[in-house]
Formats: sequence, structure tokens, C-alpha cells
Amino acid sequence: MRLRPRSALVLALASVAGLLMFAWPLLVPAGAALAGGAGAPLLFALLLPLVLAVVLAELADGGIEVSALALLGVLSAVNAGLRALGAGLVGVETVFFLLVLAGRVLGPGFGFVLGCTSLLASAVLTAGVGPWLPFQMVAAGWVGLGAGLLPRRPRGRAEVALLTGYAVVAALGFGLLMNLWGWPLATAGTGASYVAGAPLGDNLGRLLLYSALTSLGWDVGRAVTTAVGVLLAGPAVLAGLRRVVRRTSFAPPADAAPADAPRAGDPAGDDPAGDEPAGDDPAGRAPGGRMAG
Repeated sequence: MRLRPRSALVLALASVAGLLMFAWPLLVPAGAALAGGAGAPLLFALLLPLVLAVVLAELADGGIEVSALALLGVLSAVNAGLRALGAGLVGVETVFFLLVLAGRVLGPGFGFVLGCTSLLASAVLTAGVGPWLPFQMVAAGWVGLGAGLLPRRPRGRAEVALLTGYAVVAALGFGLLMNLWGWPLATAGTGASYVAGAPLGDNLGRLLLYSALTSLGWDVGRAVTTAVGVLLAGPAVLAGLRRVVRRTSFAPPADAAPADAPRAGDPAGDDPAGDEPAGDDPAGRAPGGRMAG
């Protein structure tokens, strides 16, 4: 999914709008209409799917190859199944490590869409549909988006180390964002409760205390699970996804680097893996398995 300039602009504007829908408790003054009651989170839960629909429509308008759409469906289904494996276990979130790795290889646009579809599919599979789902979809989309925007140069162990560190930060950030959604709905009257119109520093301190008291174990468990998944499965999954990209009619991988350029031992330079003969295909097929002509 190529991020054209217009697509990138739409995604950026939608991300800003989504961030404001998450962070409104820290920003609204005491007298604002959004400051009181539980109406604001529920209102944004209705508006956020419209923002998501605009972004997904714009990304799709840029052109999605059939092979890319098929890979999106497969990875979304795998992620939904992986998330179900951790259901009911404190902090065991097995959905994010594959999202990080796929976003790294397939780019920020694909990573954002995969995050949205993975959480949607897993919510349907585990009966987790509710007003929190659009926020989960956007936050997971940002996880895949961020993985696709990481520096392209590191490879090998350095790349795995970079993705492991990102996985920890992204997993903790996901938990904090979801706390921002549910925090105003929590019972008032404690030192960790949301206070409408309170100074930014006071409410931020209350949010951090609320997160420490209610979800720190889940967030740390998610970070550890995601980091371990990247460490153990990262090299194999990265290599497999890159091989899929090379063997299909995709555009060049989002993380193409000089290491993917033709090597001295590849006469034609058509096969980055070096395991296909150079020259014309006697079956009359173009590179990538598509029929010529």
C-alpha cells in the first residue's frame, strides 16, 4: 500500500484527530461541554470509525494489489488467532509482535491497516466488540505505522534489537492510550480520578497513578510478550515476509536497502535470493509468476 503524498496527508490529519479524541481529558477546560459526564468517550467512539473509514478509503484508492490484499487477510486472521491464545492471561498479548514485524517489512500504510483489521477480527472472534474497539483499532494501527517508519538501515541483529526496543515502547504506549479512553469513565472521588478542567500537570499525574494502579501489570506483560516474540521469531518472520514480497507482484519492499540490490553473483539481478536462473522464463512468464503479454 503505497503512501502517496495525499494519502500521507490524510493519514497524518486523521492521526492528529484520533490523538485529540484520546487526549481530550487533558486538554478541555472546566466549562467545556465535553468536560462533564461520560458523553465524550461515547461520542468519540461513534466519530472515530468515520475517521478510520476515510483513511482506509484513501489508502485503498491508491491501489491495492490482489496479492497484497490476500496477505493482509492472512496476517489479520493469524493475528486474530494469536490474540485468542492469550485471552484471559494477564498481560499475555500475542497480537503485537507480528504487527511490528509486518509493519517493518511492508511499510507504514500496510502496518496501519493491518493494525486496524487485526484488532477488528480479533474482537469479533473473542466477542470483544464495544465502544472501546475503534480506539483499540487506531492505537494498534499506530503500532504498525510506527514500525514502518523506523530507520531503514539496520539489518541482522541490530534490526532485531531496534524492533525489540520499539516493541516495548509501543506496547506500553498502547496501554497508556487505552487508559486515556477509559479513565474519564472510572469512578470519581479518588486521587487517581479524572478531574474536569484541572491543570494539565495534575491530570497527567492522576492518569499515571491510575495506570499504575489498574493496568501496569497488563502493560508490562504485553511489553515483555511482544519483545520476546520479536526476539525469538523476528529473524525468521522478517526473512519470510521479505521473501513473500520478492516472490509476488508487490512493489519493492518498504524497507528495501542496499543489501537487497543485485550482488556480484547474480548475473541478471532479478532474483535477490540468488536461487533462480537468469534469463527468460521458457514458460513465457514475467518475473514474479505473472504471465507475460
